[in-house]
Amino acid sequence: MWAGITTYNALRHAGALPGDLVAVEGIGGLGHLGIQFAYAFGFEVAAIGRGSENEALAKKLGANLYIASETTNAAEELQKLGGARVIMATAPSSKAMSELIGGLGPNGKLVVIGATFDPIEVAPVQLIVGSKTIQGWAAGTPADSEDTLRFAELRGVRAMIETYPLDKAAEAYARMMSGKAQFRVVLTM
Repeated sequence: MWAGITTYNALRHAGALPGDLVAVEGIGGLGHLGIQFAYAFGFEVAAIGRGSENEALAKKLGANLYIASETTNAAEELQKLGGARVIMATAPSSKAMSELIGGLGPNGKLVVIGATFDPIEVAPVQLIVGSKTIQGWAAGTPADSEDTLRFAELRGVRAMIETYPLDKAAEAYARMMSGKAQFRVVLTM
């Protein structure tokens, strides 16, 4: 549930208020929890994924709208809605993160929780005009963990996982390392 602790606390401390537009980039291990938490906080939720195949899942998780970034300029779509107060970048793609900065509204914040070593590219004027910020977020404190679990229980936020029996650990590891696992891979006994 570390992914949940990270997404919950990143959203809780991002400065958005109920009704604000919050975009969650990525529908996988972190993103599916980010969508659920954003919905539970009362935000207007825009889910951003690569292809249209994720739209039904994103809406089932609580997204008000879905933006397929392979065929649509997600930043422009967010601007048509007034710009996002918060964009939570969950997919480990600096290129995708860089492309979303233009989707922030005034005083908007790009919250980065998808880890990658490549740099995010941003022109200083993109941050200056509209007083926008970029912030990284890790997990949180032990008290944050308790808050996350309590909130998830009360609001019905559930992690989606892929399970493999212990004797298929090598197959599970290969799936995870290939990047084909949509959610977290968990071994069962």
